[in-house]
Amino acid sequence: MSQVLDIERCDLNIKSNSSSHHTELFGEERLLVRRGEPFIIILHLKHGSEEFKQGETSFTLIVETGPLPRKESDTKVSFSLGESIVDTEWSASALNESSGNTVSVTINSSPNSPIGLYSLTLDQEGQKTNLGNFILLFNAWCPRDAVYMQSETKRQEYVLSQHGQIYKGTHKRIKGMPWNFGQFGEGILDICLKMLDENPKFVFDADKDCSARRNPVYVTRVLSAMINSNDDRGVLVGKWGEISDGVHPGEWIGSGDILRQWAERGPVRYGQCWVFASLACTVSRSLGIPCRVVTNFGSAHDSDANLLIENLYDEDGESLSNGDSIWNFHVWVDSWMARPDLGSKYDGWQASDPTPQERSDGVFCCGPASLRSIKEGELTKKYDAPFIFAEVNADVVDMVRLSNGQFVEFSGSTKSVGRFISTKAVGSDKRRDITHKYKYAEGSAEERQVYEKAQHHNKLQQRGEEPGLHLKIKLSDGMIMGSDFEVYAVLTNNHMETKTCNFLFIAKAVSYNGKLGDTCGFISDRVEVPSGEERRLSLKLEYDSYGSVITSDRLILLSAITVDKQTIDYHKAWPFFVILVGEALVNQPVTAEMTLLNPLPEPLHNCSFTVEGVDLTNGKPITVKYVRSIPKVDPEQEAKTSVELSPTSSGSSVLLVNFDSDNLRNIKSFINVVVMA
Repeated sequence: MSQVLDIERCDLNIKSNSSSHHTELFGEERLLVRRGEPFIIILHLKHGSEEFKQGETSFTLIVETGPLPRKESDTKVSFSLGESIVDTEWSASALNESSGNTVSVTINSSPNSPIGLYSLTLDQEGQKTNLGNFILLFNAWCPRDAVYMQSETKRQEYVLSQHGQIYKGTHKRIKGMPWNFGQFGEGILDICLKMLDENPKFVFDADKDCSARRNPVYVTRVLSAMINSNDDRGVLVGKWGEISDGVHPGEWIGSGDILRQWAERGPVRYGQCWVFASLACTVSRSLGIPCRVVTNFGSAHDSDANLLIENLYDEDGESLSNGDSIWNFHVWVDSWMARPDLGSKYDGWQASDPTPQERSDGVFCCGPASLRSIKEGELTKKYDAPFIFAEVNADVVDMVRLSNGQFVEFSGSTKSVGRFISTKAVGSDKRRDITHKYKYAEGSAEERQVYEKAQHHNKLQQRGEEPGLHLKIKLSDGMIMGSDFEVYAVLTNNHMETKTCNFLFIAKAVSYNGKLGDTCGFISDRVEVPSGEERRLSLKLEYDSYGSVITSDRLILLSAITVDKQTIDYHKAWPFFVILVGEALVNQPVTAEMTLLNPLPEPLHNCSFTVEGVDLTNGKPITVKYVRSIPKVDPEQEAKTSVELSPTSSGSSVLLVNFDSDNLRNIKSFINVVVMA
């Protein structure tokens, strides 16, 4: 008969375990470990208790997760002491410490265990002792875990880094925007687990859902649905039109405030693609899944799944809505994991998209889809590969509807979709182009072959310039918000004969997702263009015309009926400065000063600065109103204010700043901060 230990208390050895499991950034209030990696607990025995004797003393450990733990679902596992741990399954070994009244127990979790909150119980011949609770996470450091990532520098970037760059703009003018992921912030992990517990699959069958949380493919797909609120009480409400309530998507600078608001009050208003993607990155990294935010410039939304974007016009050059569109940019996430359901060659980065665009299996979610399957055009591979393939590699067809109702194709492009696919580089704030991970080089035989395989028809021809009328749109210098400037359309005739045509040049306000607003410029002419020659049409865009109609995206769409339309973003660097006054020290206040020069020819009203930084602003944004005796900022004058920060830990951080006013919105800057101990 085994000797029964009289246990006084259990020390979960949090500080040591947190260090070896790379979870110390969560804090030391509770035990958080990564699966497939051993952790050590210390049993303190009561005075007079039987001593632990190797080979004689025995007990069983029981771990349970979820509301209905079951052995059949691997949400309840019992395992006895062994001579040593086994790295492929739940196992334990124990040693008697030299003092005689403590026992060191080493526990190894299965690298295929469901993630989540666990209870730990010790069973001695039916006498059970609750040893405490712990949270089990995915483990990018464990070669047997499905999210294993070999490179330590990449693990530091894609799991542990709390700051990032989100790329926006157009393919001609790409601009990085800093973001605070804050996955280790106070309460964030609990909110991530709450998100899993409130997903409809858990509500419908909690046992099945908790068991499936062993699989990062399943968890990523659940997150893709829960980040948006379309089918459930998910985190974020999307809105792309005029916003009169809630928070404008451009005002957010980090994930933590959004997640905390959702946990307290339900769906948060509002977000757009970069906010959805940034939240998904925060939650994935918090749960241990390596994740990066990806921006696709010239991103197609193929509403009818034919891998074509059909731009339809009437004879006057007006666009006819058909559901297809090309967004100036679209943002989603890549997550790193094995794909045993597809085969090992599809392991690695998987694209998923939490922005609600189309339903998948009846739910607004998308992915994860292997980048390998997207690049090779293997669209039968799960999940949602056709939609993501079209986003990066659809062809564009321009068609005009004649007076008899017939549509005639007059132009097209195989190059305008899927440009400069971008993510933050590992270990720096530089942009890394990963287009080659999603598609073969534009114009290459491989790229066309992949498209033809995906299309399953022979209508597409090889690339190459065809005879016809070709239009290029050129920009002038000095295109700064608030100024007047000119743009030019150059029409070249590559026919052998002279051509005469109506030349329409239209400027309209546009949101980043392609939604058109009011016209802010128009000119037309009937031109005769001899063979080999060109004609130029200039259009002056005046601030009095465009200033009142453009959105906070600050984008204008230029289009011509004869050729592809192109989108111009005239945003330039704003004179926006952030400095620290003094040295940043732990638990010592330090002041940040913010200055923005008004570039507009009109005053700015209702100005405010919002700042946020991990371990700098107590886990939430701080908004400071610009208040002076004259509550406005005149042209070429400065809006200037300061805020006191409270660093709580040493190391590197990033302070993000957002400026907002009635007529100049969502202007962002940041400064790197090194906090000394």
